[in-house]
Amino acid sequence: MSFMENLMMALSSLKAHKMRSILTMLGIIIGVGAVIIVVAIGQGGEAMLKTQITGPGNTVELFYQPSDEEIRSNPNIFQQAPFKQEDIRALEQIKEIKSIVASSTQFSTARLQQDTVDVSATGINQAYVKLNEMKVEKGRSFSTSDFLGGRRVGLVSHVIQEELFKGKNPIGKVINVANQPIEIIGVLEKPTGLLSFSSMEVYLPFQTWRTIYGSSDYTQVTLQAENSDQLQTAGKKAAKLLNNMHNTEDSYQVLNMEEIAAGIGQITRIMTLIIGSIAGISLFVGGIGVMNIMLVSVTERTREIGIRMALGATRAQVLTQFLIESITLTLIGGILGIFLGWGTASIVSFFAGWPSLVSWQVVLGGVVFSMIIGVVFGLLPANKASKLDPIESLRYE
Repeated sequence: MSFMENLMMALSSLKAHKMRSILTMLGIIIGVGAVIIVVAIGQGGEAMLKTQITGPGNTVELFYQPSDEEIRSNPNIFQQAPFKQEDIRALEQIKEIKSIVASSTQFSTARLQQDTVDVSATGINQAYVKLNEMKVEKGRSFSTSDFLGGRRVGLVSHVIQEELFKGKNPIGKVINVANQPIEIIGVLEKPTGLLSFSSMEVYLPFQTWRTIYGSSDYTQVTLQAENSDQLQTAGKKAAKLLNNMHNTEDSYQVLNMEEIAAGIGQITRIMTLIIGSIAGISLFVGGIGVMNIMLVSVTERTREIGIRMALGATRAQVLTQFLIESITLTLIGGILGIFLGWGTASIVSFFAGWPSLVSWQVVLGGVVFSMIIGVVFGLLPANKASKLDPIESLRYE
């Protein structure tokens, strides 16, 4: 009997017992679907997490960690901004650096008439706006003249609009930040993403911020290189330059967010593997269900097997027939499980706000694994069918 004849016979057997076949496939459908959902959501979450941590591409952040000797000589060192104006000008001379993103933050109060809220007022340079892609929901973003002229204008977060303005349009209104008037020119979009959250933030051109708070130093500096190959070189040169300028050993260092993201990615992959393995238990249970139904099928079709053997069918042909039936059953269940997993993962990722990464390797793995289950759990019933005695089978009632 050819493969196609065995396949048609398998489909005919499944069609003859529709409800039993559906219930048998249910374990395979749920098992394959669960594994794909876990893997897809895990990979999508990992990609979103890495994006949130590393931020825009080709950047490294400088940070300052004073030595014990520096702390002893200056106990107030942590209250001082670590980056000076001359530091920024010196860093601009490093050829591998494309742009320098600098900012300073001061916790303060913002007042509108009688209402007052606590805010973080951040002074930023022009490169900050470009690199962080500050999207404005209402009004406009900063212009070049705002930075050069130190105009008393600001961008506020979505939360300030809700808390201080009770949801009304704040564009053109004036608030007092640290008792200094600031005209609101824009409201930032509400952030989205796994690690995104809204806070009470006011962004000011750095010249304006310096005038209000009387400081020309920066608390945070991020370097952007032309490409990823120059990133490490730029970071090392920048750290070495600042240490030389301030007569320190290794107080100025580079924080490589890509390495941190890689470490977190490894953790998420391990967690995905563990949870995926737990979900795979349902596949094992589904396989046992397939074996049970196939054993029942062999018992029900004992006379049919006896007739086939009496007409010349070999044990290998009987074994092949039942193996193909088992594989067909699990393969159909596996394909339906792939669609279930793919669809569910897409729905979850849509509402969660991260990509659903269903790779072709996962889909192919689901199909192959379903077929393997069909072979493994169908082998015992098929072997039992092939070893039936033809004469005893014909007598079976």
